[in-house]
Amino acid sequence: METTRTVPVAGGALDVRVGGRTGPALVFVHYWGGSADTWNDVIGHLSPGQATVRFDQRGWGTSRVLPGPYHLDQLADDLARVVEACVPGPFVLVGHSMGGKVSQLVAARRPAGLTGVVLVAPAPPEPPVTVTEEYRQGLSHAYDSPGAVRHALDHVLTATPLRETARTTAVRDSLAAGPEARREWPLRGIAHDITRAVRRIAVPVTVLTAENDVVEPPRVLREYLLPHIPHATLVTVPAAGHLLPVEAPGAVASALGDFLQILRH
Repeated sequence: METTRTVPVAGGALDVRVGGRTGPALVFVHYWGGSADTWNDVIGHLSPGQATVRFDQRGWGTSRVLPGPYHLDQLADDLARVVEACVPGPFVLVGHSMGGKVSQLVAARRPAGLTGVVLVAPAPPEPPVTVTEEYRQGLSHAYDSPGAVRHALDHVLTATPLRETARTTAVRDSLAAGPEARREWPLRGIAHDITRAVRRIAVPVTVLTAENDVVEPPRVLREYLLPHIPHATLVTVPAAGHLLPVEAPGAVASALGDFLQILRH
């Protein structure tokens, strides 16, 4: 059972969904094009009573009306405020893709209560050489229309067919952003080098990579993430693509359970 809390942030407020009581709390941070609902099936696979926190990031879904800027530092500030307002004890950041990069920035600030980080098919701190100007311009149009979103889902973001309800939610979420928020990540955020910051991350880190991810392939994370967070553990989920929380929610939930067990011992 979740309750919704209103958390004041710059320019307005975020509606944050808080559930469970058993900690450490898992604070979920969604991908570019996602929402709090990206994590529905992952949460459904967690142990009963597990404390969870999730929200739509600035510019997306229910947070679409919040004004810019929508850059990574602002998203990190928003995440830090959510943690301060909604998490009274220890917590783990769980960030997917863009949300993984935001989570890295917040973890680098070493907030009180942070006990670990799980990065799910994350954008690496060092921009890969493949992130060219041409690539970023093309990516900025990936969510221009329902047809474009469906093409991205079927040919880029996933490696296995999605359940129809999950696919419908993903299409809805990818279209539920203002033009500024939709363009910020591909044009600027994805190319922002945060390697200097992430070297400050001091808590345990697990990185989940998907075997058939063409957005952030395992080799990219080995080359552009692990050197900057050398104590991180890389775990590969077989068969899945970039949308791990939607394609393989059971595997993500199992990895989260394993990580929490390690923290408790």
